[in-house]
Amino acid sequence: MNRREFLHVLSAAAAAGMTLTAQHTQAQRGADALYSVPAFGNVHLLHFTDCHAQLLPTYFREPSVNIGLGGARGSPPHLVGEALLRHFGIAAGSREAYALTCLDFTQAAKIYGKLGGFAHLATLVKRLKAGRPNALLLDGGDTWQGSATALWTDAQDMVDAAKLLGVDIMTGHWEFTLGAERVRRVVDGDFKGTIEFLAQNVRTADFADAVFAAYALREIGGVRLGVIGQAYPYTPIANPRYFVPEWTFGIREQELQKVVDEVRGKGAHAVVLLSHNGMDIDLKLASRVTGIDAILGGHTHDGMPRPTVVANAGGRTLVTNAGCNGKFLAVLDLDVRSGRVSGYRYRLLPVFANLLPEDAEMAALVTKMRAPSVRRLAEPLAVTEGLLYRRGNFNGTFDQLILEGLMAEKNAEIAFSPGFRWGTSLLPGETITYERLLEQTAITYPQVTVSELSGEEIKNVLEDVADNLFNPDPYYQQGGDMVRVGGLRYTCEPDAEIGHRISAMMLNGKPLEAAKKYRVAGWGSVSEEVRIQGGEAIWELMARYLRGKRTVTPRTPNLPTLVGVSGNPGMA
Repeated sequence: MNRREFLHVLSAAAAAGMTLTAQHTQAQRGADALYSVPAFGNVHLLHFTDCHAQLLPTYFREPSVNIGLGGARGSPPHLVGEALLRHFGIAAGSREAYALTCLDFTQAAKIYGKLGGFAHLATLVKRLKAGRPNALLLDGGDTWQGSATALWTDAQDMVDAAKLLGVDIMTGHWEFTLGAERVRRVVDGDFKGTIEFLAQNVRTADFADAVFAAYALREIGGVRLGVIGQAYPYTPIANPRYFVPEWTFGIREQELQKVVDEVRGKGAHAVVLLSHNGMDIDLKLASRVTGIDAILGGHTHDGMPRPTVVANAGGRTLVTNAGCNGKFLAVLDLDVRSGRVSGYRYRLLPVFANLLPEDAEMAALVTKMRAPSVRRLAEPLAVTEGLLYRRGNFNGTFDQLILEGLMAEKNAEIAFSPGFRWGTSLLPGETITYERLLEQTAITYPQVTVSELSGEEIKNVLEDVADNLFNPDPYYQQGGDMVRVGGLRYTCEPDAEIGHRISAMMLNGKPLEAAKKYRVAGWGSVSEEVRIQGGEAIWELMARYLRGKRTVTPRTPNLPTLVGVSGNPGMA
């Protein structure tokens, strides 16, 4: 049912005085149509990733800018808006179009509602497992971070929720920002005998010993399956190294090939990689490492309705990515015959909260975990008159609000805010509560900083982050999106060489001077010096700023002037 049809049904139902029972029946029919996924083959995998501790349903606007360059131009995951719909054959205005794109987001959100929520996700998992009794549930990581309750409970809320959900195997990234000791305590304690934490690419810094198990072997439907874990390879670069000072990370391509060969040597008929590399890295990896049947990916929050099939010297590998915020549950069914994968079926299912009833046991756990903080979470700070969102290569309206808060509260000329991909969306007219604010800022290194930086130093910061995002070699893409910039206007040429992407930097209509010092506010520094010095948490600053405003008028993101990307299908 597309949007026009849905609106027609809705208006007709209202005119006819449709009863609640009839509305429930209509919703049930929609759920049956969307979530009836017949089992195929003999190996069944359910996969979610990057939920960022969102236990409740949320709104999440997909990006309008996700630029692909070179060979990645016009290919998944670098498709947005109408280009994505055309590529995957999805009807405009449909439920799927709302879940996967930014198009008409506010209006579509009012029609189709929120997505995700662990109680709704649990219902879908149980429904799918009913027809797949031996299915494995895989968690791609970034589960323990992203909400106030996860921050305040040291992720115990998410640990307990994952166990109740029935997760079998997971890997990690933001989990490591809770510190090595906390990760080990969960893996060796809470998860013992229930959830296997896999990461073949995390080693000790002294002797390069394995920190976690590299793989798990499972017998499913008479088939031996190997699951290998791949944690985010650039954790100590994208996040503070001081959280994991005795561990090293990396892609470790050659070591991965050895692990695949070992798993195959132990009789695995099928091998999957549970990856937090990011989709561009996974695509390159799939072309170079043989023996992997499928990569179930995360990190870059790309909801891809179909796998990308990558050829390599040993055959082919399916590369997938299952979005973020608990919005999606991926279903990969493999048919394994004569010791190899002979066929597959894949579905990326949006988790519509209004189509899936809450699982009572999970709902009770969520309520219990939130209970001590309910009043604090619900504190109203301001009301937004415009759509607030984060995701996109260069800026979002919520980031713009944070930048303005930093400059106002710290009397700064320029502000930087990290290019995080996580963070929920708020519709016009919604209240920005303390909880909503923490959904944009809940990290374990939240200190606000004020620095005196020269124009040359500011350019170097922008060039460095731009290279992390647009380096033509995916193996050198080592961060999130572009740092968000307040006060300063600039031009960016993504396809230029390193050191030459940023130009025309202007402040208050005047060119930035290379030797002049400017007052720059920011937050989320990975520097240990900043941690030692301490400082106000970003949510404290922003709560004060928002309480003083009460009403937030529609924000226009401060975006760079882009050069050389006109017509790019990664721009809506």
